[in-house]
Amino acid sequence: MKKAIRTTSLALLLTASALTVNAFDGWYIEGTLPIAGQGSSWDYLTMDEARGRLFIGHRSEGLKVFDVHTKKLLAVVTDTQAGSSNGATLIPEFDLGVSNNQNGSLTVFKLSTLEVTAPPIQLGEGLDNSHYDPVSRRLLVNMDPDRKGANAELMVLQLPSLEVVGKISVPSAKPEHADFDGKGNLFMAARDVDQVFRIDMKAMKLADIWPTPGCGQTNSLSMDVTSNRLFLGCRGRDGTIKPSFSVMNAANGKVIYTSEIGGGNDGLIYDRDLKRIFLSNSVHAVLNVFEQVDADTYRPVEAMGTQANVRTIAMDPRSKKIYTFVAQGSADYAKPVTTSVSPFYANTFVPGTFNVLVIGRRP
Repeated sequence: MKKAIRTTSLALLLTASALTVNAFDGWYIEGTLPIAGQGSSWDYLTMDEARGRLFIGHRSEGLKVFDVHTKKLLAVVTDTQAGSSNGATLIPEFDLGVSNNQNGSLTVFKLSTLEVTAPPIQLGEGLDNSHYDPVSRRLLVNMDPDRKGANAELMVLQLPSLEVVGKISVPSAKPEHADFDGKGNLFMAARDVDQVFRIDMKAMKLADIWPTPGCGQTNSLSMDVTSNRLFLGCRGRDGTIKPSFSVMNAANGKVIYTSEIGGGNDGLIYDRDLKRIFLSNSVHAVLNVFEQVDADTYRPVEAMGTQANVRTIAMDPRSKKIYTFVAQGSADYAKPVTTSVSPFYANTFVPGTFNVLVIGRRP
């Protein structure tokens, strides 16, 4: 009898252990909030956590500011329609926000009032995104190269003057998402060459180039400063490398973990409180969720179905709600289609179908 009891207890323990390993969070779309939209595409989303404002780079419709508390559109930042806003970089220590405009300019505004404070800063003919390093107090701007296949030039601006103080050439035509380590280093994904760059912001130079084996089209990036790990969202390449989530040691560039995700990765969030990594993938309309067990151990928690065209994401670190932007879309073959993502990638969107989606975790 005692042996039977011990066997039963062991079985229950193993079952409990298995349930812990395969823990299911239960993320779901808890709200669909309509927002005015005439049909323009969009890109980056950024959250002002202090005020509960979601900044949406709605390109030719401007930089839109959505209040997550009232669930309404608060404003469109002045003059960002003409520049075609790709998204915002927020710099709370100087009460500044910057709209990163596709026409190669920056629109500077007060973060508290949304008032534009100066004429646009014209940096070139094309621009994708920018990244602020609080250690060096410098803004690094991803400029589009003059021609396909050429090296991109990253512009460095000093805060609070926003004067150009340097340029950094990188061997990539598609530098993408980036994050900082709090020590003056910026880590940047380079999508076209499957690499990560380490950039010394104080010296304004490219310090290291690390390949990302198993991570094709390295696109999104976030960092856990405590464990010194980089989290990479990878779109996959040429049908030979699957879309994946990879973890890199930021001390030496070694990839220590890789796992398959949905196709068309655009966004990645790491939340240090939840020990979760979220990756939004538009082609397969799925949000992949991974758990960080420790610095070198990761496991998939769930893959949540979203909606077609869910691309970039932002999290409110207080409520732990995730926000994304979406609309009904089609691939119009009379226009350029981003076939590196999908031969069916939407480039045209239906007016009046734009929504902010709120993703939460079930109690």
